[in-house]
Amino acid sequence: MTVDPSLVAQFAPTGVLRVSLNMGNPVLAHSRTAVERPAGLSIDLARRLGRELGVDVRLLEFDTAARSVEALAAGGADIGFMAIDPQRASSIEFTAAYVQIEGVYLVPQDSPIFSNDQVDQPGIRIMVGAGSAYALYLSRNIKQAQLVTVATSEAVVDAMLRDKLPVAAGVRQQLESDARRVGAARVLEGRFMVINQAMAMPRDRSAPAHAYLADFVERMKREGVVAEGLQRHGIEGARVADAG
Repeated sequence: MTVDPSLVAQFAPTGVLRVSLNMGNPVLAHSRTAVERPAGLSIDLARRLGRELGVDVRLLEFDTAARSVEALAAGGADIGFMAIDPQRASSIEFTAAYVQIEGVYLVPQDSPIFSNDQVDQPGIRIMVGAGSAYALYLSRNIKQAQLVTVATSEAVVDAMLRDKLPVAAGVRQQLESDARRVGAARVLEGRFMVINQAMAMPRDRSAPAHAYLADFVERMKREGVVAEGLQRHGIEGARVADAG
């Protein structure tokens, strides 16, 4: 596949494809493997896109979704991998989702809370990662409980236990891992939201560039690349999103 040079320039104006990564979401990227650091589905897709465009890829690692979004919105990155959210869409343009994951709650093991509908109650404080997609969602939908933020999603459970809060919110994979690690917490059954993970570009890039990225995501789903990546990286509890 030969891509028009003017289109390549929209993706890589500096000559390389700068990729904004949220290292705080284990479904997207992680640094656990000794073979490839970082690794993950988003890195696989970024490198695949770079090969199509014929440019090198530079991975920019951020510890939170908020910082990853900020870099992309400011033009410090060319593409990113992040959850679709209307607040973020004011400065970046999303493709359709390529993966769907779940936002869930975690509580201490001896908590009297056993269902999601018990969470949004007066006096309940929920620990969330600042600027995360699930925190943005809860800020619009929680009516009676109070959100308390900590810097990163990876720190949510430890902060909840330290400050003796009754609930933590987060991505299922992260909270289930944390529950096993601390041994004194449990994830509630069900979910409070579906998190649609997509690719994105700054809004000021050309319409053909946005269209190319949208088509790329659909091809990666259709050709089984996304499904294979989830399996290869051992990601459970996530599903390939339907065609956009």
